[in-house]
Amino acid sequence: MARPWGGIRVEGVNKRFVHGGETIVALSSISFTADWGTWTTLIGPSGCGKTTLLRILAGLIPPDRGTVSIGDPQQMRRGTTAYLPQRDTLLSWRTALDNAILASEIARRPRAQARAEARELFAHFGLAGFEGHYPTQLSGGMRQRLALIRTFLAHRDVLLLDEPLGALDPLTRATLQDWLLSVWSELRKTILFVTHDVEEALLLSDRVLVLSERPASVQQDLVVELSRPRNRASVELAETKGRLLALLLGAR
Repeated sequence: MARPWGGIRVEGVNKRFVHGGETIVALSSISFTADWGTWTTLIGPSGCGKTTLLRILAGLIPPDRGTVSIGDPQQMRRGTTAYLPQRDTLLSWRTALDNAILASEIARRPRAQARAEARELFAHFGLAGFEGHYPTQLSGGMRQRLALIRTFLAHRDVLLLDEPLGALDPLTRATLQDWLLSVWSELRKTILFVTHDVEEALLLSDRVLVLSERPASVQQDLVVELSRPRNRASVELAETKGRLLALLLGAR
């Protein structure tokens, strides 16, 4: 039986803030859809509103105008998304393992099962042996990997990831890009991903949305037609990267 549509639909979303008596328009008529199980990446100039858009999709702030639908519109429910902000928001008084299973505890899943699942992901993320460490004992890159584990263990259909690999060294970043792709290929979550790395966007995504300077609007909707698995050194990827950089520079 075909699975019902469970992606993202954004229609005419606008958002403005008032700061120090000044009105700042962050988003202007943002519209796009992302089908269930696909990977869509947002890129755009710094400060253009990418994080604001993710926070709206996560339900943390409301849009001023427009609508957002997450998951199957016939079965709308809370708890469809898992949001990973730029800062890891780990709890300093909990061990790495206990931070990882926080969402499972809130959902009242069996603790032993949650811990076993978390330990498996610790091995995948290169954190085996650090389960009992506290966040202050971990490097910035390790903390970000832990935050990724916690996000995946939330078991949500839609993952909203705000520059999750930005704090990592290049080798670790490349390793986790491959790992994220393998997990996505297996679980087929719907992912909306923010990055400033054009190559990363092309390696991971089905589509790339190029946002303009603030107030952000969708300037380009690029379907990535490179076959998987993708070769970082391929001529096709380099050529597509050049075109995407030109689009991005033109959006400024």
